[in-house]
Amino acid sequence: MGGPDHRSRHHRRSRPTLTTEAELRSLLVDCLVLWEVTGGVIAGADGLLVAGRCVVRGGPAPTRWFVTADGRTRPVPSVVALLAAVRRALGVAPGVRARVGVGAGLG
Repeated sequence: MGGPDHRSRHHRRSRPTLTTEAELRSLLVDCLVLWEVTGGVIAGADGLLVAGRCVVRGGPAPTRWFVTADGRTRPVPSVVALLAAVRRALGVAPGVRARVGVGAGLG
């Protein structure tokens, strides 16, 4: 047909990993400090063991990670969802939500 075919056979390529395991581990360690949770984050064959109470492991797209706690495994699609799932698994109370907009003053 003369012209080059711009369609790729691999139109469903897997997304590149945006967060490395080392970055995720560092983020989780920082969150434990912020949430005042005793413990650490240990890398193991099954994933990252967080404060000895839950495990975070990578997953295929669109699920970025899986969080396992209390015998249940839940898929999480984003960093925000991951942190919320880990926070719940560790029994940390939710924090104050930020309010943005007119009349959202500090008083």
